[in-house]
Amino acid sequence: MYRLLLALGLLVALPARAEEGMWTYDAFPSEAVKKAYGFTPTQAWLDSVRLASVRLAGGCSASFVSPNGLVMTNHHCIRSCVEDLSSSQKDLLATGFSAAEAKDELRCPKVEANQLVEMTDVTARMNAATKGLSGAAFNTALKAEMSKAEAECATGPQVRCDVVTLYNGGKYHLYKYRRFQDVRLVFAPEFSMASFGGDPDNFNFPRFGFDVAFVRVWENDQPARSPNFLPWAKQSVKEGELVFVSGHPGGTERKSTVAELEFQRDVALPYTLLNLAELRGMLREFTQGSPERLRVTRATLRSVENGLKALRGRHQALAAPALLAQKRKEEAELRTQVMARAKLKSLTVGAWEEIAQALELYRPMLPEYRMKEAGDAFQSELFTLARQLVRSAEELPKPNAERLREYTEAQLPSLRQQLLREAPISLELEVATLTYGLTRMRETLGADDPFVRTVLGRAAPADMARALVVGTKLHDVKVRKALLEGGKAAVDASEDPMVVLARKVDAEARAVRKRYEDSVEAVLKRNGERLAQARLAVYGTSGYPDATFTLRLNYGAVKGWEENARTVAPFTTFGGAWERNTGNEPFKLPASWLAAQGKVPPETPLDMATTNDIIGGNSGSPMVNKDGQVVGLVFDGNLPSLGGRYAYVPATNRAVAVNGAGILAGLEHVYGARRVLEELRATQAR
Repeated sequence: MYRLLLALGLLVALPARAEEGMWTYDAFPSEAVKKAYGFTPTQAWLDSVRLASVRLAGGCSASFVSPNGLVMTNHHCIRSCVEDLSSSQKDLLATGFSAAEAKDELRCPKVEANQLVEMTDVTARMNAATKGLSGAAFNTALKAEMSKAEAECATGPQVRCDVVTLYNGGKYHLYKYRRFQDVRLVFAPEFSMASFGGDPDNFNFPRFGFDVAFVRVWENDQPARSPNFLPWAKQSVKEGELVFVSGHPGGTERKSTVAELEFQRDVALPYTLLNLAELRGMLREFTQGSPERLRVTRATLRSVENGLKALRGRHQALAAPALLAQKRKEEAELRTQVMARAKLKSLTVGAWEEIAQALELYRPMLPEYRMKEAGDAFQSELFTLARQLVRSAEELPKPNAERLREYTEAQLPSLRQQLLREAPISLELEVATLTYGLTRMRETLGADDPFVRTVLGRAAPADMARALVVGTKLHDVKVRKALLEGGKAAVDASEDPMVVLARKVDAEARAVRKRYEDSVEAVLKRNGERLAQARLAVYGTSGYPDATFTLRLNYGAVKGWEENARTVAPFTTFGGAWERNTGNEPFKLPASWLAAQGKVPPETPLDMATTNDIIGGNSGSPMVNKDGQVVGLVFDGNLPSLGGRYAYVPATNRAVAVNGAGILAGLEHVYGARRVLEELRATQAR
């Protein structure tokens, strides 16, 4: 982590750079781009790139790259789909997949794609609904009005609507999406090549991964028409060239208060890091049991390793004195501006203090909340399904505005897809992860805790987990469908042990959720909104809002950086991948790549680094040139980019992408994926 800490140490001394910013499409700084690079993105250009951008439910980005519904994203973004479509006899994660014809494209059971088609400012509406309110009353009224606005907007299952919080509550926008739930796998490389270099290379550069996949959205059992798509560039991008990234950064905390950042550093991140570290150890041990265990676990293990490394990087960033020193300086400057204006002083009175007090309340509550409501005690896909069924039975009969947010009318299509998906569930892995969760629950809350006694009784965690997994029938989608359609009567009458457990713990889980929402979330939201309004009054909307897994556009250049007195070049090549091959995991090239040696010029670019400001959630984002043509596919960042959750450091913060020319070369010479290749090349003539 030395490089990350060194980069953050430079934070205070470095001036702000134009490349910083995750901009909403309705406030993109086109003039700044013109000043820096001599190119002005027009409104037509912005609309075209926006409508070609896609969000994948679950936390990734993607894009339309042909008029026939073809969507490009990362392999790791649809890895769960590949795993769902695999079996012990046909392991698509190991072999890769390429559909020779449309009929060969395989439906992904759990994937939903969203295309942003409309954005409406609803700030006045939300503010009117919460005027004069605070605490729990504020939170309840805000959520009710959000649900009402979303229900009015979502006119059918093909439409998804979300009220989006921007500027930490300073603004609210209603985002309307076109929803696609029939998403089919078209092409995926081998898992070993998509994640070449494994955990050692993760968040590092140079990189040699081919983290590429293509899916297609279908409508009415036909490939969907997608008139807004990104054509493929004819030439590879060059060093120093202007590039844009359109995607859905998951979350940043660049405008959070110092108290919130300190809470992350001291409480939230250490808790999660410990959990992930122990879970990684358990999963690694589990995979040693058999080849089948490895097959069903490797994707989960990879995700856990990725999360652990990412959160460790965030923690190191917050532990660096320079970052919080800069944040304290910025907060003091805002306070000075606020105190000098009577109206803003009145608006924000007590706001910083109330946020700090709420976090102090949350400190002892966090383990209880994480265990009971957030699911840390019940790390089981089967239990998650049981809880969704139990809560659906309770929530769906209520008026829409009174439901838990994840059960409102706007969320029902996604909820039904999750509950009724045809996807395999490894019962052996379920026993292992549920045993781990129940064990952690007992360790965290204590053996004498009433909730622990309610869950375990006199049973050992391993025995309880085994009995639940062996006894439940929820792995059968027909059983889940009957319970969902049977409603409360069917769920209450069910003797399925997983449903019984979900019913047994639901009251206490709801209770801790309510305590959190009323005493912590409500205070953070209301006071965050007050501070956001003050910040907007002082600094205006010339800046960008924190990331919220909503569509953003940023710009930068293809560029390396200086590290430990050496220059890190911005490109890697196919030749470099062959040189990096050791024959042993995680640096073992698959047979397809070894066979392609000599077919691809070794200097062909494979991966590249750019100055684009990205964060988790940008995985799968298209990288385009000034002509709106695909030149790359974002799949990672370097180590200094992990601190980008809190601040952007232009000297070292880099996005990492698969090069567009390298994607075409791999499809043609490594995989012989002629059908996808021809579909992409046809767009070059546009």
